[in-house]
Order: sequence, then structure tokens, then C-alpha cells
Amino acid sequence: MTMTHPRPTLEFADPESQALYGAVYEAALANLLETNTVPFGEVHARSGLMDPAVGMIRAGGGYEQPWTRDATINSWNATSLLAPALAANTLWAVVEKDAAGKLTVQQDSQQWDQVVWAVGAWHHYLVTGDRDFLRRAYDVVANTLALREQSEVFGPDPRYGLFTGPSFFNDGVSGFPAPTADGVESRGSESTSYPDVVSAMYLSTNVLYYAAYSRAAEMADALGRPGDDHRLKAAAMKQVVNQHFWNPRTGSYNYELTADGTPGVYQEGTGLAFALLFGLADDAQAKALIANAQRMPWGMPDTYPHWERYSDAEPGRHNAIVWPLVQGLWAKGLAKYGEVAGFATETRLLATLVRDSGGFWEIYDGNTGAVEGGYQGATGVPKRHWASEPDQTWSATAYIDMMHTGLFGMTFTDRGLTFGPTLPPGWGDVTLSGLRYRDANLTVTLRGTGNVIRTFHLDGAPCSETGVPTSLHGDHTIEITLDA
Repeated sequence: MTMTHPRPTLEFADPESQALYGAVYEAALANLLETNTVPFGEVHARSGLMDPAVGMIRAGGGYEQPWTRDATINSWNATSLLAPALAANTLWAVVEKDAAGKLTVQQDSQQWDQVVWAVGAWHHYLVTGDRDFLRRAYDVVANTLALREQSEVFGPDPRYGLFTGPSFFNDGVSGFPAPTADGVESRGSESTSYPDVVSAMYLSTNVLYYAAYSRAAEMADALGRPGDDHRLKAAAMKQVVNQHFWNPRTGSYNYELTADGTPGVYQEGTGLAFALLFGLADDAQAKALIANAQRMPWGMPDTYPHWERYSDAEPGRHNAIVWPLVQGLWAKGLAKYGEVAGFATETRLLATLVRDSGGFWEIYDGNTGAVEGGYQGATGVPKRHWASEPDQTWSATAYIDMMHTGLFGMTFTDRGLTFGPTLPPGWGDVTLSGLRYRDANLTVTLRGTGNVIRTFHLDGAPCSETGVPTSLHGDHTIEITLDA
């Protein structure tokens, strides 16, 4: 589908930085706004809210449609800022309306993480200020949370106050340790084919419920509706996740809690990133989990370490292997907590992976950096070598977000856009021009290094604030000087 979307330009003063980071940013924009912008069919129009002239963002070269999690992640990472109408259409593409007119996130076979939609929807409102979108989105979020609370499958376990079902995006059984699978994964690839995965509780999914309740409360506040019920449920989720997953011995969060209360003392990349990004971890916990995080030579892995049935030679598709999706979330969390070196490393690794592989692949080998789809059972096959799909959209938007949220430190609120940059040593000065924010067209330049703002100039005049209001119109320049 050919559509024209204005896009910003990223220019580094340092030639080597431009050849790597600048070139990969340009390629990521093309991936999102050209390669993966597609028309939608009637199967995606179940909400009755899509604009047929706009299209939608598909999941990638190997996936011709959006699902709830990638529609959300791609909107949150990049599309809501770069192409707001396209982001709205993509978010509505995974919403359905029942016979009574009630809107919910689509009730497909992978319902355990559908509340992630609340995160993308609230972010979309903060970026765009679209109150019509917000009113409908709040109904979707409130209705979907109510469905999940009442569900017997992927619903709450009252013994723990946690929600059951697989971890975020790990729809394959390779993302789970024994005894969820025997040595040959005889029930096939789907994690929901294994009863002990369905009944267990996982870090990322439950942090997402905390975030969803928090976003629902914020939506209600913005609309002048009662939000205390959602706020109380968010506080309860924060308490029980920290109670059941925080591990003082390891200084990090466990990955798993089985139905019988047995903890799974493993690491989950997205779970740790979400704990940072959504503020579930306090400052001491954040510092500890960052210091104790286990990484692979080519970045933050999905789950870690290798389960016994996998190895360096045959890594699991959802195990000790690198998904750029996870790298992007982790890098964003590191930047939020001032970890300049860690942010720089994760971003450099992803940019290098993309450059050396010639594109935005779905998965890479965590030890070698080669394109690698990993191993996992399949119907009738004890262990299948899966493909890593090309042109994976959330791999591209992960990198875009490394630049926007990480490098430039963009944070959107209901009052405006603020900047808290993280400019690593050796990258050189950098300018992002042609950045559309609501009715403003911004050119933002970073000088110096580090993440402490020394000066902030708007249109040449010094400002005590480090951002711009939602009411800003027209062309403006921002210059930020940083100290290490």
C-alpha cells in the first residue's frame, strides 16, 4: 500500500554515527511507513471505527495482519507520533463490537496479554490529544478488564491475586521451563496446549495488568469519570506482583509462579523492562535488577537461561535468544533510569544486527548475532527449526523508539512533550528535524554528552522548562546542551 507520511530526519555530526545510527533510523522509518503499511479487509473492521482510506500496520513480512500485542507495541513505539491516523486505525483493527454495541479488545485465542492495548491507547491520546479516540478507548479498556476479571481461563487466581496464562508475547512453548513440556514438546508449539502454562502466572503479564489498571484510571480522570476503582486495583496488583515475584536473593524479579506456588527463578526480559517502564519497581529494586540482569553478547534475551532441552547450538525460539522487541523495551527502561552505558550498548547492538543482516529480522542468535528463528516443537515434529521472519515491524519500531524515547528522551503528558535525553559518549551532536507533534513542527538538536540538561533553548531563547506545551503551533527549534 503506497501512502505518504511525513517523516523526520535524523542527522549525526559524527560520520560513523550517521553511517550506523542515522542509516538504520531511516531504514526503520521505511519499514514502518512503507513496507508494513497495508490495506485492511473486513475481518479487521469489526469495531466499526476504522477509516478505509488510511490502512493499517501489519505485524511484519511473515505476518500479514496485526494482532493485539504488535498493534499496541508499534503504536506505542512509533506510529502514534509519526502517523497518528495510521496508529488509530491499527489499534481499532484489533477491537471488536458485540451485538449490543459493546467495544472490547478482540477475543481471540491469545487473550492473556490483551490488556497491553490500554498502554498503547493511553499513549496515543497523550501524543495526539484526540478526545474522541480517548472516549471510545476508555470503554474498550474498561470492558476488556471486566471480561478478564470474570474469565476462568487467563483470569485471576484468587489465591494470589495474580492473572494466569502465558507471559507477554511468548505464545510458543519454548518460552517456558519444564515441566511445561516434555523433552520433545509432544503437545506442539502452542504454549496454551500445556495446562501448567495456562494455570501459572508470569511476570510480564501481571505487570501489564498493573499498567492497564493505571492507564484506565488516568483515562477516567482525563474524561472526568470515576477512576478510583481502577486505581485501587492497580495498587493491589503492584503489591501482589512485588510480593510474589520480587526475589531479594537474586536482586531481581522471578519469571514464574506455578499454580502450586512454586517460584520459577528465571529471568524474563520484557518482564524486567515493564517493571522499569511502568514504575512497578521502586528505585532500589530498579537499581538492583539493572545491575543483576543477565545479558547475552548480542543483547537482552527473551527468557534466560537455556532450558535443559535447548542449548547454544539449538536455542529455543522464546528462550535464550534475542528479539529486537525485547532489546527496545529494555533500552527504553535503561534510559529512563539514567543508564547511559547500558542504553548505548543495547542500541549499538541492535543497529549492528540490522546493518549486518540487511534488515529488521524477527529474532537473532544471542551468541553469534546471526539471523536465527530458534527451535521449538510443532505438530507431529519433536523439535522444529523455525524461521526468523523478515521485515518484522516491532523490530523496526523498537529501534525508532530507542532514538525517540531513549536518545531524545521524549515523554508525552496531557500538558505537553518533554525531553530528557541520553546522548552516549562518542556519538557526537545530533539533530532530529521535521518532527511533527500535534500542530507543531520541531527541529531538536542535542549537543554534548550524557543525560544532564545544562541548557534548553526554544527558538534561541533559554527556558527553565525542558519541553513544549500541547498548544504549540508552527515551526520551532529546540537546542539542548548536555553534561555527562
